[in-house]
Amino acid sequence: MRRILHVDYSLCIGCETCQGVCEFLHHGKPNIRIYYTMSGLPIPINCRHCEKAPCMEICPVGAISRDNDGAVIVDPQRCIGCFMCLAVCPFGVPSFNVEVRAITKCDMCADRRELGMEPACKEMCPAEAIFFGKPEEVEDRVRRRTAEKIARERISSESFESFGQML
Repeated sequence: MRRILHVDYSLCIGCETCQGVCEFLHHGKPNIRIYYTMSGLPIPINCRHCEKAPCMEICPVGAISRDNDGAVIVDPQRCIGCFMCLAVCPFGVPSFNVEVRAITKCDMCADRRELGMEPACKEMCPAEAIFFGKPEEVEDRVRRRTAEKIARERISSESFESFGQML
């Protein structure tokens, strides 16, 4: 059963909780990072576990594979550190870990998922900006949230127009 991790950027408050918990669980090496745009907008960048993962397709030794939940994972024992996955990842996610001498990246908290838990970044996000689930469930949530935002905009726009007509 494939599951995905999705970040709704419109809900992210830039608190860096996801990065902090990931850093704690991965010995100082977070697999999700908050980057700030030139305007100061926080953007969490994480592995998307792409359906057609370029990192997995290009790995010359097959060190990158997909687990039963759909997470794209790295086998550090097989990784030769060629950096080809870094070159093809559109999000710049994989990184070389000097301690293990291999590429590391988000595995959607494989150890937590084995225990029936969700990824820590999703569990800890105070803004509930991170979704985890079956693709159709995540897609439905995204559509519902989008519809709610559009409805709020329409209501506030209509209220503003009504207020303008009263003047």
